[in-house]
Amino acid sequence: MTVKKKNFLDSELSLNEKSKEKSKFHVLPIPLEKTVSCGKGTAKGPQAILDASNELERFTGKSEPCINGIFTHPFLNCNLPIENVMFNIEKTTKEISKQNKIPVILGGEHSITFGAVNGVFKGLNFSKNEEIGIIQIDAHADLRENYEDQVHSHASVMYLLSKSKYKIAQFGVRALSKEEAKNRNIFDILYFDIEDIKNNKDLRLPQNFPENVYITFDVDGLDPSIMPATGTPVPDGLGLNESLQLIKSLIKGRKVLGFDIVEFSPIKNFFAYDFTVAFLVYKMMELIDLND
Repeated sequence: MTVKKKNFLDSELSLNEKSKEKSKFHVLPIPLEKTVSCGKGTAKGPQAILDASNELERFTGKSEPCINGIFTHPFLNCNLPIENVMFNIEKTTKEISKQNKIPVILGGEHSITFGAVNGVFKGLNFSKNEEIGIIQIDAHADLRENYEDQVHSHASVMYLLSKSKYKIAQFGVRALSKEEAKNRNIFDILYFDIEDIKNNKDLRLPQNFPENVYITFDVDGLDPSIMPATGTPVPDGLGLNESLQLIKSLIKGRKVLGFDIVEFSPIKNFFAYDFTVAFLVYKMMELIDLND
């Protein structure tokens, strides 16, 4: 019988490195699956990532991100109405950010980003003049005003965030409706297609983009050849190393306040994809560490 892991990288961490008070990174598993419209399975994503993380090495070849600590919170209850789930996500990420820790959200469907970003903003007690910019890596724009009669749909999350006045930069979107293209213009959303990314190895955000950033990484932003374990895979996506190099360039000179990995739907008996996402999470922690 396989024992389910409760902590990210648990087998590699010392007791001190698992400390809630001392840890820089606070992992929050949110197995939300309420509005998915194609393939199912996001509810199983967080547990699969935690299990796979225990097969990672603490040393990446460059550094040991876990030295600054990785604390894993209990799974968030997602059996409540989605509005209640959003409230609890916001409440939890607010408390994490209030302690000057970095929330690392393991999804779950993309809807969770709305609660997470609002919680981070409130936890850091930003003034009206301070902003959070959202870096979105995704195959989809998620800018539909209302999808399948659900305001908090995974396909509407960036619409809600845009409406809440957050600045957004989208990378790798290759499935877009006319409504979403229109909303990009309405909300003045910055975007770079796959061709833009492949033709510019050192892509940077403009100077007027907020210094404080939150990263939301939908795994369908990756090419299906390396990440088919998602509900809506779209051809011609990003490579893993290409994504990490992109993030490295984008966060240079900026402060990352938190990030999430969403829309991962594990495929039974195909452990490689679980490991790929766990590896991605840990490498993003490393990029943040080296950037600070």
